[in-house]
Amino acid sequence: MDVAVLATIVMVAALILFLIMGVPIAISIGLSSAMAMMVILPADVALVTCAQKMFTGLNSFPLLAIPFFVLAGNFMNNGGIAVRIVRLAEALCGKLPGPLAQSNIVANMFFGAISGSGNAAAAAMGGTIGPIEGERGYAKEYSAAVNIASAPTGMLIPPSNALIVFSTVGGSVSVAALFMGGYIPGILWGIAVMIVAGYMAKKRGYINTEKVSGRMKLQYFVQAIPSLILILIIIGGILSGIFTATEASGVAVVYAMVLSFIYKSITVRDLPRIILESAKTTVIIVFLIGVSSIMSWIMAYTSIPDIIATAMLALTNSKILTLIIINIVLLLVGTFMDPTPAILIFTPIFMPICVGFGMSPIHFGIMLVYNLCIGAITPPVGTVLFTGCKIGKVTIEQVIKTLLPYFVAIILVLLLVTYIPALSEFLPSLNGYI
Repeated sequence: MDVAVLATIVMVAALILFLIMGVPIAISIGLSSAMAMMVILPADVALVTCAQKMFTGLNSFPLLAIPFFVLAGNFMNNGGIAVRIVRLAEALCGKLPGPLAQSNIVANMFFGAISGSGNAAAAAMGGTIGPIEGERGYAKEYSAAVNIASAPTGMLIPPSNALIVFSTVGGSVSVAALFMGGYIPGILWGIAVMIVAGYMAKKRGYINTEKVSGRMKLQYFVQAIPSLILILIIIGGILSGIFTATEASGVAVVYAMVLSFIYKSITVRDLPRIILESAKTTVIIVFLIGVSSIMSWIMAYTSIPDIIATAMLALTNSKILTLIIINIVLLLVGTFMDPTPAILIFTPIFMPICVGFGMSPIHFGIMLVYNLCIGAITPPVGTVLFTGCKIGKVTIEQVIKTLLPYFVAIILVLLLVTYIPALSEFLPSLNGYI
């Protein structure tokens, strides 16, 4: 049997076996990749090569942005910044049906535009708005579903850790271009969730009983200005060329930390805890990237992407049908795999196919991340789903039925993002990236 074929069989079979056994996905990817490497090379050489590939995969300047954005998000969550964003969102959504739920959605979009993390948004906004919703008679499963369905907008609206990861495996794709491309799809996701939440709020009788005066709205806006300025600093700095996305992440940390101290929401004693929490989150992401780099090398060696591309094109040469198949595969993958390893594994498989049909790497990157963001809110491995349920004090069984209409709306937007390139490419082209 050919060595490449045997290595492929060993890697795929071992990965499936480890996942069935409940081994953490990062460990499963690392072990299955190492076993395949030993088929290709002698054991001692294989282990050294695995270490080299892990180092090479992590030796990337753009990846430094991830720990900094994670840390900035934790400062926001602990430093009183999230509360001010919630107040502003509530003032903006006061006249909409289910105003607190709408506030949660808008606040998740604002928070995501600073932290780049769906989990951080679900924890911060759900923990802040959820108790208020409970006091005003909102059902727990409704509140949790709204929070869960809207939290992934933070993974699309820049800065986005998922888009940073994609840029490292997407060739010469600019992080700034991907950031610009994520705005419209992320906002459309949020609007779709708002429409469903509003319809369900009307049926449940969740109407606004408290009016916020114009003076209070102005006060909330003024209080939120320092937090909103952070968005302008990050995106404006990147677009103007003042600093890179990685440097912007460092600026975000300093700004969020200083603002938290000014608000007197944290003290020096809180710093070790916040840094440790950020380190734990970062280690998980970084380890996934490292072990996925080994798998990516093996896939290139065994020509797995070419084999899959040939098989798919043998089924149909229609761009529309091929993109539907890719979307279905990515949606299924997202149900049992976190976005980071999925991006690292499936980008080299599907990107050549899509580019061959004339899709730009930016458009493909947004479509890929959008698909995997849906996976973050679906069982059995949806991390945002678990976070939202824990914060909302509901079980997955309680909330999943309420989430179904949101899935329909979000997937409809996915189809728009897939087949209308302008949604992903308009802002990058406007800023000279295309």
